[in-house]
Amino acid sequence: MSLENYTRAGHIASIVRENTRKRNHIGRTLYDICNSIEKEISDNGGQPAFPVNVSINEIAAHYTAEPDDQIVIKDSDVVKIDLGVHINGYIADTAVTISYDPKYDQLVKVAELSLSEAIKVAKNSTKSSEIGKTIENTISHNGLKPIQNLSGHSIEQYVIHAGKSIPNIKTYGSSFSLSSNQAYAIEPFVTTKDGLGIVYEGKIRNIYSLISRKPTKDKEADEFSMYLWNKFKTLPFALRWLVDDFDESKARTMVDYLVKKKNVRAYPILVEGNNKVVSQAEHTIFVTENLSYIITK
Repeated sequence: MSLENYTRAGHIASIVRENTRKRNHIGRTLYDICNSIEKEISDNGGQPAFPVNVSINEIAAHYTAEPDDQIVIKDSDVVKIDLGVHINGYIADTAVTISYDPKYDQLVKVAELSLSEAIKVAKNSTKSSEIGKTIENTISHNGLKPIQNLSGHSIEQYVIHAGKSIPNIKTYGSSFSLSSNQAYAIEPFVTTKDGLGIVYEGKIRNIYSLISRKPTKDKEADEFSMYLWNKFKTLPFALRWLVDDFDESKARTMVDYLVKKKNVRAYPILVEGNNKVVSQAEHTIFVTENLSYIITK
């Protein structure tokens, strides 16, 4: 049952990703990009597993459009578009980097290459350290740097980051082995040789998830918390997903209050340490006893 749901989610995710890859985004607002991708997911019979991430240049991950976000894609931008689809909570996570400037072609290509090399070794019982070593070797052999503190991850029903990390670098010491009947996202992040190879948390936080439903002693906040649970369960959400049901300032106030109460987690954007451009590629695989399926191929 889970493989069937993962396969359906992956099929939708791959269609939407490839349509996104082909589209000319120059002059489009981030609001338009995020909303249109999320609508395409829904139109294809899936649901967004998290707000579409549109992370530009030195921002490696975790930027999604604000309500009516007017930031516009320029022809010099390197844009990571990370999207997720779920069917009954079974998630397919995939990403593509789009660039219109030939000087970044190698950066984009090496992210894709390191992903495909990593998937070749990712099978039942493969150590996660082996995957990390393959990714780092591929990137460094091409004169570029992996982002060492970003990683792939195990996926569970309704949980996008399910506790196990797949590194993008060589690691030493103990590491877990991939196990059958389990989904994993593999996602190399690549920067230039003069990049730091580490990301730091930026000030912007505009992706959230509900992590606790403990009472706050504020009736309105507790009702809002229940609304979030009914709508998203534990999956991430964006403020622009709330404005159909709430006034924007009211929704922002309620979310901020629940963040303070530690009922809601706010995810910061992640920025390359030397402010160098970052590329990303990502697939989700489902591992069985004898095979690994790239469900987002």
